[in-house]
Amino acid sequence: MGLRSFIAALTARAGSPEAPVSRAGIGEAKAAGGGTLFLTGAFGDGEGGAEPGYAALARAGFMRNPVVHRAVRLIAETTAAVPLLLYEGTSEVTAHPMLDLLRRPNGQEDGTTLIETLAGHLMLAGDAYLEAIGIDGRPRALHALRPDRMRVVEGRDGWPEGYEYRVGSHVRRLKTGASDEGSGALLHLKLFHPLDDRHGFAPLGAAEAALGLHNAAARWNTALLQNSARPSGALVYQPGDGANLSPDQFDRLKAELESGYTGAARAGRPMLLEGGLDWKAMGLSPRDMDFIEAKNQAAREIALAFGVPPMLLGIPGDATYANYAEANRALYRLTVLPLAGRIAAALGLWLGSHFETPALSLRPDPDRVEGLSLEREALWSRVGAAGFLSEDEKREAVGYGPRG
Repeated sequence: MGLRSFIAALTARAGSPEAPVSRAGIGEAKAAGGGTLFLTGAFGDGEGGAEPGYAALARAGFMRNPVVHRAVRLIAETTAAVPLLLYEGTSEVTAHPMLDLLRRPNGQEDGTTLIETLAGHLMLAGDAYLEAIGIDGRPRALHALRPDRMRVVEGRDGWPEGYEYRVGSHVRRLKTGASDEGSGALLHLKLFHPLDDRHGFAPLGAAEAALGLHNAAARWNTALLQNSARPSGALVYQPGDGANLSPDQFDRLKAELESGYTGAARAGRPMLLEGGLDWKAMGLSPRDMDFIEAKNQAAREIALAFGVPPMLLGIPGDATYANYAEANRALYRLTVLPLAGRIAAALGLWLGSHFETPALSLRPDPDRVEGLSLEREALWSRVGAAGFLSEDEKREAVGYGPRG
C-alpha cells in the first residue's frame, strides 16, 4: 500500500471531513447604507459541483494547519505593510480625505488591519467584501465583511444583478451599478477561475488535497505517539488443542490491552501472557514510515499554491533559492506586490468615484519596502552611472518627478 493511500484510508477511518458550508452563512451585519467593494471568488467549480466552502477550509486550513496559517498570515501582513501612495493623474497627492479614511477606516481598526483582513479573505476564499458607510454620498467608514455571508443574485441573462448579505433570517440587498442615496455601489474584482465567469478561485482551494494529506499525516503521527511511538503488534492465540478464544474472552483481552498498554504514559510496560498467547510485533517498511517527508512534500505543495517560498515557512529540502534574502524578494515580487497592486487599484477607483474624482488612483510604493532595498540600491547605482541621462531623466527612471 502506498503512503498516500495509507493516509487516505486512515483519514476515512478517523472521520469524514467537515461538510461543505454555503457561501451564504450566518453571522452579524453592518447595518448601514453606502457602497460595497467586492473582491470576489468561489469554491464552486462553475458546474454546480460541491467543493468545501469558506468556513470548512478556514477551519481545516488556517485554524488547524500551521503551514496554511503561517502562509496566509505572511501574505496578509506583508501586503498590509506595503505603503500606498495616492495620485491624481501623474501627480502625487499627500493630503486628501481618501488618505484619512484609509488611515482610520472605522472606530475599531486602522488601515493596516483592514488591508490585512481583505488579503486574508482573498487567500482563504478568493473573496473579500468592503462596505462603505456614507453620509451625503461621501464614505465616512469602511468595514470588511465575511465572504461566506454574501450570495450572488443572478439575472435572467446569467449575470449578477445584485448581492444579498444574509444574517439569520434578515437579508440585505445590495445592487450593482451607480449608488443612490442609501444604496450601495458595487465594484467586483475576481481572481481567475477557468470554469466560472462570475467568481474567482482561491489559492486554498487549489491546495485542498495537500492540506488533507498534511493534516492526516499529523493525526497519524499523534496517534503513533499515543501508542508508545511505534506501530502496534498482534497478539496471537496458539493453544495446543487448536481452540479459539470465546467472544467474551476476546472482548476482555482487547479491553485490557487498550486500558493497560496503550498511550505514551504506558510505554515500555511489560506484558504478562498466559494460556497460549504470543506477542508478534508488526512494523511498516521504512518507505511507508517516512511520514516526515510526506508532510514536507504536502507543505511544499501548500506553499506553492499560495506563492510563498517554502524556505520562508521553515520547510526543509527546498534549495530553489540561494539564501533567505532571495526567497524574501521572490515573495514580494511574485506574490505580495501583485496582490497589493490589485487591492490598491480597486480601492482607488472605487473610492475615487465616491469622491467624484475619477482621476484618483492608489498605487503601492515599493521604494519604501525594506525587503526590496537591495533592488532599489542596484537601480540607483545603474541610473546614477548613466552619464547620457539628464538629472530629470534619472529622477524619472527611478520613479520621481522632475526637480521643482
